[in-house]
Amino acid sequence: MEVVADTNTLISGFLWNGASAQFLDAGLDSRFTIFSSKAFLDEFEVTLSAPKFLSRLVAKGLTASGLVARFRNACHEVIPQMIDLPNNLRDADDLAVLSCAIAVPVDLIVSGDKDLLVLGQFCGIPILNSRAALELLRLD
Repeated sequence: MEVVADTNTLISGFLWNGASAQFLDAGLDSRFTIFSSKAFLDEFEVTLSAPKFLSRLVAKGLTASGLVARFRNACHEVIPQMIDLPNNLRDADDLAVLSCAIAVPVDLIVSGDKDLLVLGQFCGIPILNSRAALELLRLD
């Protein structure tokens, strides 16, 4: 299975326990293939470097750059396909996730972002939260 996971899922998975962590661990253990793009990885690093995550990183003995490097080494980087902004997309920042997903194309988009989840699917690719993705992948 080939998957794109959004920034929300990655941050939740790396910094907290729960479904996103279980999902991310399975991907890092190569139980499915995770795809990303340079723009998406840059966004992940900027978001993870925000002051609000510093105490969580320190508590876990991690750094933003270290986590991004770990994820970069585990994922497959693609050049996103240029797409028009879908009419029903509420947040233009989510275009990076969708562009990456259809460049492969992947089998699944995993997100904790309500603006993506409300779509349900994009170009036939289901958009699920981590818990539902674990169930679909039979990893729960």
